[in-house]
Formats: sequence, structure tokens, C-alpha cells
Amino acid sequence: MASNKDLNRLKVILAEKKKSNLWLSKQLGCAPTTVSKWCTNSSQPPLESLMKITRLLNVELNDLVRYEELDKDEEKGSA
Repeated sequence: MASNKDLNRLKVILAEKKKSNLWLSKQLGCAPTTVSKWCTNSSQPPLESLMKITRLLNVELNDLVRYEELDKDEEKGSA
């Protein structure tokens, strides 16, 4: 299962944009611990949150999501 993989690049994007986890949590109206879990990939944001994050950080969804991690899981499943 891909749940513990590095599926998102949120931590990297926040650093590139010089924004903090706290800033993002305030913008989204969620707990700072929630954003922290997303940044460490211990959990993943829901699609609606991902869409809001792309607007707030002025990035594309492809910049946030690591599709190659999903590809690795699919390859393992078909082997």
C-alpha cells in the first residue's frame, strides 16, 4: 500500500516558497499538526485540500504529487 510512501512534496514546495507549516495551516483552517503529518508523509491531504494548496502556493498539482511512488507500487503489484 502506498500510504507510507513519500507521495507528496509539500515540505519541499513550502521551503521553496519560503512558507511555513503554520502559515499553511492558518490558510487552510486546519491544525498545524495536520500539515506536519502531510509534510512528513505520515498521512496525505484530501483532494480538496491539495487543490487549495496548489492555489495558495501557486503551483500545479503535478508539482505536489510524486507519481513515481505510485508507479513503484503498481509494478510491485503486477510482479
